[in-house]
Amino acid sequence: MKLALKISVLIIFLLCYNNTLGQQPTDCIDAVIACGNSNVNLNVSGVGTQELSGSNTCSSQENNSVWLKVTLVTSGTLGFTLTPNSTAITEDYDFFVFGPNATCGNIGQAIRCSTTNPSAANQGNNLTGMNDSASDTAEGPGADGDSFVKWLDVLAGETYYIVIDRPIGNSPFSLQWTGTAQFSDPPSDESGTNGMPLNLESCDVVTPFDNGFTTFNLTDNTSLIAGTQSDVTITYHENISDANIGINELSSPYTNINNPQTIHARITNNTTGCFELTNFQLNVNLGPNFSQPIDYELCDDSADRNNTNGRVIFDLSSKNPEILNGQNPSDINITYHTSQLNAETRANPLPNAYYNSTPFNEQLFVRVEDALNPDCKSVTPLNLVVHLNPEAFNDTLLQCDEDGAIDERTIFNLNQANTVLTNGVAGLSTKFYTDSARTIEADGNAFTNTSNPQTIYVDVINDSTGCSSPSELTLNVSVTDSEDTELVECDNDGTEDGYFNFILTNADSDIVAGLPSGLSISYFETYDDALLETNNLGSTFTNTNPYSQTIYARVENANNCYGISEVVLTVNELPDIETEALAYYCLNDYPKRTTSLNAAVINDNPSN
Repeated sequence: MKLALKISVLIIFLLCYNNTLGQQPTDCIDAVIACGNSNVNLNVSGVGTQELSGSNTCSSQENNSVWLKVTLVTSGTLGFTLTPNSTAITEDYDFFVFGPNATCGNIGQAIRCSTTNPSAANQGNNLTGMNDSASDTAEGPGADGDSFVKWLDVLAGETYYIVIDRPIGNSPFSLQWTGTAQFSDPPSDESGTNGMPLNLESCDVVTPFDNGFTTFNLTDNTSLIAGTQSDVTITYHENISDANIGINELSSPYTNINNPQTIHARITNNTTGCFELTNFQLNVNLGPNFSQPIDYELCDDSADRNNTNGRVIFDLSSKNPEILNGQNPSDINITYHTSQLNAETRANPLPNAYYNSTPFNEQLFVRVEDALNPDCKSVTPLNLVVHLNPEAFNDTLLQCDEDGAIDERTIFNLNQANTVLTNGVAGLSTKFYTDSARTIEADGNAFTNTSNPQTIYVDVINDSTGCSSPSELTLNVSVTDSEDTELVECDNDGTEDGYFNFILTNADSDIVAGLPSGLSISYFETYDDALLETNNLGSTFTNTNPYSQTIYARVENANNCYGISEVVLTVNELPDIETEALAYYCLNDYPKRTTSLNAAVINDNPSN
């Protein structure tokens, strides 16, 4: 007997049985042929036709069964040990042996059988089978026996049927042959000897082209598997159970149902019926790897003499590096098409310089194909988007020359013009440049002009799209002036500390005295704040330096600087006086003598 000769039989009982699944090895006619070192895996259900009633002395019938067919090529002894995968004593397997040379439909009486229940017989395990130590040929049911009967003396050429049945339990089992007799050797997969791989790969050439299903010629592997063996038949099956039983043979060409998919090949010896199984993969090549391109967005321009029609020239090849994502461009071909059908059939590729035909939004399709196998391709959409440029407007800023030097140079807050430059549209921003080529950017918060007037070049930018339109900002320096003045208050707010809350608008009339009407005035703590119009103090202000502080008033004519005046804020101390004094006057000198009285001012000139 060959060592480790073993049949592993997997039984899975389905909750419901459907006859459309095909034949199962639950009947004699469909018995699994045991050969050499074959490993058998089965997916079976039910009992098929009940064939054990009245055909055995062990008082049982089929409950959940599998039939095995054994043909010997040498004489000797034949036994086996059946081991349930579960060690639970409640797992109960029975078996029945018919032969020699019994035929289906006329199997006669079982020559060996055991229906002992291991739990009822108080066995230490749930194994059963035939061995050399047993002397009985039949036992059971229930507590009768020990689950083992005497093995068979067999002759070369004899055939036996062995029925394995499980009346109780749900565990699969393994079967190990014992004794000296040998089975026929199964055929073999000879593809390994010629070094040719069995796995089949195909491009997806069946519509739809991106679902991973296409046709394969399975018979391409037949000669590789058979090799030098002449008396064998190769069949192909979708699952290992069908391959074991030899049912539901696949025709070729075959369309895969999964990607990847395992195909099971059954190699059957036409003389002995012995078979061997092998398998290989079907792989559908869905095309090269690629990165999904993001939308190709451009701003409308005047290259076509119309910067508002939503049409521009796109350089399609500029998207290639993004799609390749680091892959060698010589390995992959990329073409662009106006429809998915054109991309799939490689029809009418577009030029690299493409003028979109649909304004503002157009969808193209990119074909990404293997340079060596062009049928292996991927198709992905690419959106072409054209954005309109924002409207931009020109403006002028007038600033005062109040830095002490009448040189027509001063500091501008260019951002003060943003509302006019953008027409107040939200989502727009500006950039300022000193040159018409827009290469030297200016500080929009604090810019000192170099000439009077001076043109600043502006880009009005859509913050979402990045599209921009040009405009110009003219800077003028005003030499007009406004009057300086002073606000004076006594420190009579209840706390004599040199601080007072000034009403700044009280200085308005002095500042614009003699100036044209319609001027506006705003107050700032520093000169730079007044120039740049930042940190407006409002109409009231408590000085931050005690007793005396200079602030600045900016006078504007229609948002243009007319002049910047100094406003001195003065807080006068209250006089320190003696609140009580005592003087004596003698009436005997009246009216010849007088008495002087004073205001009792302390530390000051009494006449103040």
